[in-house]
Amino acid sequence: MKSWLIAAMMAAAAFLPPQARAQETASPALVAADLRPGLSLSGLWRYSIDPYRSGVTGFHGEPANASERRYAETDVEAAMRAGGGPFEYDMQAAPLTTLPGAWLTHSAEMRHYQGLVWYQRRFVAAVEPGKRQFLRIGAANYKARVYLNGKFIGEHEGGFTPFAFDVTQQLRAGENQVTVAVDSAASPSSVPPPVTDWENYGGITRDIRLIATPETFVDDAWVRLTRDNKIAVDVRLGGPQAAGRALKLQVPALGVVLSGTADASGRWRASVAAPRTLLRWSPDRPQLYDVTIDAGEDHWRDRIGFRTITTRGSEILLNGKPLFLRGISLHEEEFGVAPSRAITPAAARALLMEAKSGLHANFVRLAHYPHSEVTTRAADELGLLVWSEIPVYWLIDWSNPATLAAARKMLAENIVRDRNRASIAIWSIANETPNSPARNAFLQTLAGDVRSLDDSRLVGAALLTERSEENGTPVMTMNDPLAASLDVMGINTYNGWYTADRLDLVPSIAWRVPADKPLLFSEFGADAKAGFHDPRPAPQKFSEEFQRDYYRATLAMAAKIPTLRGVSPWILKDFRSPRRQNPYQQGWNRKGLVSETGQRKLAYDVLADFYADKAGKDAK
Repeated sequence: MKSWLIAAMMAAAAFLPPQARAQETASPALVAADLRPGLSLSGLWRYSIDPYRSGVTGFHGEPANASERRYAETDVEAAMRAGGGPFEYDMQAAPLTTLPGAWLTHSAEMRHYQGLVWYQRRFVAAVEPGKRQFLRIGAANYKARVYLNGKFIGEHEGGFTPFAFDVTQQLRAGENQVTVAVDSAASPSSVPPPVTDWENYGGITRDIRLIATPETFVDDAWVRLTRDNKIAVDVRLGGPQAAGRALKLQVPALGVVLSGTADASGRWRASVAAPRTLLRWSPDRPQLYDVTIDAGEDHWRDRIGFRTITTRGSEILLNGKPLFLRGISLHEEEFGVAPSRAITPAAARALLMEAKSGLHANFVRLAHYPHSEVTTRAADELGLLVWSEIPVYWLIDWSNPATLAAARKMLAENIVRDRNRASIAIWSIANETPNSPARNAFLQTLAGDVRSLDDSRLVGAALLTERSEENGTPVMTMNDPLAASLDVMGINTYNGWYTADRLDLVPSIAWRVPADKPLLFSEFGADAKAGFHDPRPAPQKFSEEFQRDYYRATLAMAAKIPTLRGVSPWILKDFRSPRRQNPYQQGWNRKGLVSETGQRKLAYDVLADFYADKAGKDAK
């Protein structure tokens, strides 16, 4: 890993308390861990709610007493028969659920629960001499404390990025007990803040695995095509024999072999001219290559596509050619009447194929947080460019150094996890954030972090606009100072839905935006209850006909903006949103082009036809 990555991580860590700093610097990245062999700990787990967090602290703030320590290796029933207790828990008799999956579907009583939940299971492990063992969790929302065999292992903040702990010393040959305390509660200083427009999905929502590596191993590897047409690699080794370790990168299908030696800190960087036989990744031809790195006993692998993404004035260039992003926004929520954010490969493909094959999309905005690596890998394979973002929106505590540190850490974890995904085109640092000096300093710091961590992609954000009128015509102006720090400007527009604009006048709305940068309509949309129809000439809101007419009017407006280089309407699928409680919604945001079960609405064909026509013209 480059020196600037270490500098960025150290800068972020400087805002953390000493204990958190130590955990941050000690946390492994385990890039491409999903392709490493390991023991899956997904499946049946016991769970216990803890609304007052008594398993962590007592009445007076002291450590929890023995009757509350859900992480302890205690046979509660046996202890009480022997005269101990009374105990306020018994994890061995607690209800069962299947992980990964959010707890809102564990039981009816947990539908709107926010707070602390303890998860526990037992598993059998084989301890191999000369191996290191890591417990890796793909995501736990929002804070997690991890215990193995009754011992505290570590903690993590952030509900959408993976974390891993070295458990080599704590793991036993034979039966082990792992306990994870997950707290979903957000605070005014957390990232994201408490107020949202979607389901929080507390719980362990991505895979849990025990991963074995050699004592010295490839912790981070970034392989990509640079803008000057070279295949470049950055490697960071972990372990006691990292310094001076011989390394070899291979891309067998291209005949690429690069050899070198790690420096004193276990890092290696090298590059070679890309061979003429290289097929560049694109939505039309999502070519992936098997890539391996040998480092002593460790053999790291990934499947990587090679392409470039740049801008030229107001144009977005993929592999040097102008591109219009035919997109759609997505929440991480599977099809079905009771989703629990359990994104399997099949669930991810079902969502992405609805965009790719049905809408003729070449782009998805993964809102409003890092989505599962299952999804970004599927985007690689299917050929969909991705806008990936962290949950910085609305009521962020801009002046709080701890909030900035949390955001920087999430951003770094997201980028390091997904830098090898060819599909990732834009790292977004914010969504709908009001302009202020504190906000600008906060987000400019994040923009700088993106450029330090990954100079091969674009920096974006969804910005707000100002409305005025000239001669009775609405004028939308974007003059956000943050635009100067971005490569791509996103704007969320809902004229005609959240405004009183008549749909027949929406196409005449004027837009004033900087002319030297590409603009995306990162959101636009209108709610419609699938199956609710109003055939009148002026249909009411929440009908499929209104949503259809809204799309027609907004796309006509968009066509008049010369610097517009893509759209990602809000949203592919109806999604859970507890704040939405009118008769048409009842806990769902109905702006989806399809219902939660996949029923297509009238507006779906409007967008699909627009994209098909756009794709045909762009291909000429």
